[in-house]
Amino acid sequence: MPLADRISDELLPQVTKPAQYIGREVNQLVADGDWERADVRVVIAFPDAYEIGMSHLGCQILYWLANHISGVCAERCYTPWVDAVEVMRRDRIPLFTWDTRQPVVSADILAVSLQYEMGFTNLLLMLDLAGIPLRASHRDDTHPLVIVGGPQADNPEPVADFVDLVVIGDGEASMAAILELCKELKAGGTRRRDMIEIMARRFPWIYAPSLYDVTYRDDGTIDRVSPKLADLPTEIQRCKTPDFDAAPFPVRPIVPYVETVHDRMAIEIMRGCPQRCRFCHAGYTKRPVGVRSVDTILDIAEQMYRATGYDELGLLSLSTADYPRLGELSSRINERFAERRVSISMPSLRVDKMLRDIPWMAASVRKSGLTIAVEAASDLLRSAIHKKVTDGALMDGLVEAYRAGWRRVKCYFMVGFPGETEDDIRAIHELSIEMSMARKRIGKPPANVNAAIGWLVPKPHTPLQWAAQRRLEYFEQAERILSDMRHSTRLRAVRIRTHDVRRSILEAVLGRGDRRLGPAIEKAYRLGATFDAWDEQFRHETWLRAFEETGIDPDWYAHRERSLDEVLPWDHIRSGPKRETLERHYKDVFDTIGQAMPTPGIVPMTVDHVKDDE
Repeated sequence: MPLADRISDELLPQVTKPAQYIGREVNQLVADGDWERADVRVVIAFPDAYEIGMSHLGCQILYWLANHISGVCAERCYTPWVDAVEVMRRDRIPLFTWDTRQPVVSADILAVSLQYEMGFTNLLLMLDLAGIPLRASHRDDTHPLVIVGGPQADNPEPVADFVDLVVIGDGEASMAAILELCKELKAGGTRRRDMIEIMARRFPWIYAPSLYDVTYRDDGTIDRVSPKLADLPTEIQRCKTPDFDAAPFPVRPIVPYVETVHDRMAIEIMRGCPQRCRFCHAGYTKRPVGVRSVDTILDIAEQMYRATGYDELGLLSLSTADYPRLGELSSRINERFAERRVSISMPSLRVDKMLRDIPWMAASVRKSGLTIAVEAASDLLRSAIHKKVTDGALMDGLVEAYRAGWRRVKCYFMVGFPGETEDDIRAIHELSIEMSMARKRIGKPPANVNAAIGWLVPKPHTPLQWAAQRRLEYFEQAERILSDMRHSTRLRAVRIRTHDVRRSILEAVLGRGDRRLGPAIEKAYRLGATFDAWDEQFRHETWLRAFEETGIDPDWYAHRERSLDEVLPWDHIRSGPKRETLERHYKDVFDTIGQAMPTPGIVPMTVDHVKDDE
């Protein structure tokens, strides 16, 4: 029976939300027969569920770009949910593409977007379901090239054993170049295995882990990462989009049949962020900042509206308030779409600038809630991490937002910054109450404030890349402090929620690790770890067992302060500023808070009042 029929007859009747697997969505670019006729066949894969992957703009961009290159057919693939995985394994249904249900293993290229550390085991799950050997060294010329990109590719070492090639940087120019070269090589009869070396030599932004050796010192730190071949580069450079305004963009995006995380039109109006908060990986790696013109944004928005019928338009960037022509853009967007009742969404706005630059928002934007990334609750700590928001500007902006009709606020805080004290943790609750009570200044009841607390994961290519992550006991004590304050205050309008501490620590292990973590990742997968980003699927004990069985000490990766002269696993990847620049910013964190830099290897254990016996 053809694979397409097996999916319909054997898989769909046995899974929840079968509509997420049927493909054929509105604006799909691939038709029956395109796969067989193509010179190059590529699968654009996202290692998470359909409802997450369909909301990822990057994959839609690559899908659009690839299918507008002559001779190329690109189809999409997502990670089947656990019930579908069970059926597929039992009935031996291979992983398939969504567009026309082709076996993923029949592709020339499997291009996977690694957006977060918790997707590593899903990468292995997709390879396994497709019938592709997990380890790159076990593949032959019948298997597709496994190429990964995205934020986690900026430190690809933990998954080095499982991938053939890694793309560092932007996907538009790199994907087009890879597909054109693959088409040329395939036409000339080049073997798949030989393509790896050819691409690694041809493109300065491609990294082939199998062509590099890593040696270690007696203390476990890295001695060097060196190419096995003399003419391979010692450093991999980031691919940058030469003209962001002219970059390919899906003006007819795919419209899913089921509800996804973001059901809306979405336009990336600016790439990168001039603020460069010292903990933010994207702010340091997506440089220089790219800006789309107002005319281009309006043209894209008009075409997307006509092609989708969506009634919400998201204008996306890391810091939309810093878009240089925000006033003009907002005015012209409102003029074009207000009468059509299209709601405009602008995430990442700074509340102190919002109503000054966008006065029409009071009338046109849905008042479902206002989102603010505060990060730290004191002006001093915000200054240390380079977050340019003061309490005064925050409160003044909130009052204006309340006056314009907002009644609910969601704010993001982070715990675990260098130099943080118990007072800084307590200030999170105090500031949340102040944000709620600010609505009383206009004679209204307190606003509903939901404060989400995340735990700092020091990221590669940022000034905090040398910092030790706080230990489990520290974060748990912070949770107790905030919980006690909440119960003592009993202000129902303020809610404080925290993320899973254990998962944040695992993120630090995987995000800052080296290729010695590969066996532990594979072991965790073999023990059943998948969909680790989902609360209902995450099993911390599975990872602890995997680390134990493979001889990995997770504390060494997560909780150890690095020396400024240590060779870091990602040092051969030049994705951000020069090392000297990051070092200067790291030192400035401690100069700002008036503390000495921590001693390498010594981990800050506790908040102020935690006793040794706790």
